[in-house]
Amino acid sequence: MKSQKEEALSEQSIKIVLIGLHNSGKTSILNCLKGIKAISAFNNPMPTKGLDVQLFEALNSKYAIWDLGGQEAYIDDYFNDFEKFIKGTHKIIYVIDIQDTKHYDNALKYLKKVINSIKEQNNFDFSIFLHKFDPDLILDSNLNENVINDFILKIKEIFPPNFTYSLNKTTIYALFEKTKVL
Repeated sequence: MKSQKEEALSEQSIKIVLIGLHNSGKTSILNCLKGIKAISAFNNPMPTKGLDVQLFEALNSKYAIWDLGGQEAYIDDYFNDFEKFIKGTHKIIYVIDIQDTKHYDNALKYLKKVINSIKEQNNFDFSIFLHKFDPDLILDSNLNENVINDFILKIKEIFPPNFTYSLNKTTIYALFEKTKVL
């Protein structure tokens, strides 16, 4: 249950929803957005169980970041009332662990479900973060430029023609850095 202060803060806040499979880096991105700089916060963060809402102030603005845990046990629950999760949203960030080629199909399936659940694009930004895009940190021997480019093409095929979104490469080495792909 939210306190009155939390309720007031969340109503006046910029709402950002982080969505993606488990271990994609959503919580690490959340920590960066909150300005957390302690390296220990990024070393094996605890998985988000269900929904975690973080309220904070930064750069003269109030933020409400909704981090949706990416374990299969929670994903179906989100779609039972998806409108509840995106109501009042200013930005949706769909996070994909680009290093985890074994879960590409699941990430695409989840992304497609998210896109199909958005009845019409509201007044929010939609971004995809290809997270852990760190060429010197290749953990999967199947990962190479061709695999990534093919994956990006598959992502683009999911979106309806008039759906506005951005596609960004993000890194774990900077506190927060993104490079626009699309």
